[in-house]
Amino acid sequence: MALTTSGWRECLPFFESNLFKDVQNAALFEDSKTFADAIVLSDWQNVISQYEQQKNNEGFSLSSFVETYFNIPDMVASSTNFTFSAVPDYVQHMWDVLTRTPDAENIDSLISLSRPYIVPGGRFREIYYWDSYFTALGLIDSGKADMVINMLENFLDILDEVGCIPNGNRAYYYTRSQPPVLALMFSLVEEKLSETQRQRAIAGIEKEYAFWMNGAQSISDMQDAKQASEHLVRMPSGALLNRYYDSDASPRPESYREDIETAELVGAKSVEFYRHIRAACESGWDFSSRWLADENALSSIRTTEIVPVDLNALLYFVESTLARVGTEASKYREAAVNRKQAINTYLWNEDKACFYDYHYPSNTQTTVLSAAATVPLFVELATNAQAEGVNIALKAHLLARGGIVTTANTTTQQWDSPNGWAPLQWFAVKGLLNYGFSDEASDIINRFTQTIEDHFARTGVMLEKYNVCEPDKTASGGEYEVQLGFGWTNGVYTRFKTM
Repeated sequence: MALTTSGWRECLPFFESNLFKDVQNAALFEDSKTFADAIVLSDWQNVISQYEQQKNNEGFSLSSFVETYFNIPDMVASSTNFTFSAVPDYVQHMWDVLTRTPDAENIDSLISLSRPYIVPGGRFREIYYWDSYFTALGLIDSGKADMVINMLENFLDILDEVGCIPNGNRAYYYTRSQPPVLALMFSLVEEKLSETQRQRAIAGIEKEYAFWMNGAQSISDMQDAKQASEHLVRMPSGALLNRYYDSDASPRPESYREDIETAELVGAKSVEFYRHIRAACESGWDFSSRWLADENALSSIRTTEIVPVDLNALLYFVESTLARVGTEASKYREAAVNRKQAINTYLWNEDKACFYDYHYPSNTQTTVLSAAATVPLFVELATNAQAEGVNIALKAHLLARGGIVTTANTTTQQWDSPNGWAPLQWFAVKGLLNYGFSDEASDIINRFTQTIEDHFARTGVMLEKYNVCEPDKTASGGEYEVQLGFGWTNGVYTRFKTM
């Protein structure tokens, strides 16, 4: 079954229209994403034209115009009238609440998908790329492997439609992706796929890899002064590693007012500020001191200048997967070997015995210790000695009362201390288990599941993130209130309870 006919490209001019900008700047909605997700009741060109004709009329009401021409979406429910005494019962119920059937043909920003899928919850009404891998862990353990296969095939459809797997299935996400987890999702259900499905998935992984490696020829020549192109960075040795990047450098439609206000507040001088913001969203870590020159100043964001540990480790897994199942095994095997060598050269710090991100314009590692350091263990590219170093760093600096904290820096950004996130707990636990650190892995599982269960006992809901330093307090930071639901927390919790 192919992607349903979707008019998502037709809504792109809407995001550039006076109507869209005026509504967002007027703050008719507390969250800019609400209007970016609205369903238009006629068609895009008509509503834009009607606005231009009516906006200067005496007594014109912007809010009344929006009410007349749009349906405004609701938040995804975090709970129902049912009360659950135990987390597993809540999670099983929430799979149904978070399920979306094949998309209706509304005129909105949704990139329609032809198969069912799971949304995260709260303001996140659409499928999200890297979220879906962690959600899939729990779906499989709940006997819902068919849903994981549906989501995998949805991603293959959207990859064919858009040219990458976007952040989520919304038109305003089409210029950026998220951490590449398609190969990880494939690995979860590979044995359950038909041969036709399997071959299509392999072709999709190859196509996604080509997206991340696009532009390699333009920077492969050491005589060329250009050091970076799209998602690629040429390291001093000539090796290629990857970065997060967005081809667009404008305010995000889903955070339009927030981006403009932030740019004005921090005194951003360049449109590159918006590109760095968008690239941080592609990382999934929006926002974190990992991307900041000054950990306390969002104005210092420099995401596209950073070569991240986790992204390159995940791409090593993609290359290793394609070396195993792809059509050009030797090519991908060589790419994996080269990437591993470059990661060890530029992202491993021998003195600190841990993996760190790299700031390529200055040819230096950053100083931010983060849970991203566990991803090389997760994909099994670390040596035993490196794994021991990461284990020591985790216990000394990132292990908190409620689980693994995101970075060692305490800031106002949500992907820093004191917050802990389910995906990072999974990377850490699985990474430690890969190298025989079973006691440490079990300790993290116990701390994080206890945090979830204690909060659930108080509130009856699951959260997107938790304050793991002081679990009795609610997590904070970031652009929006903590979201309830919640797909990846449900998934990782369910997997942890089976281990």
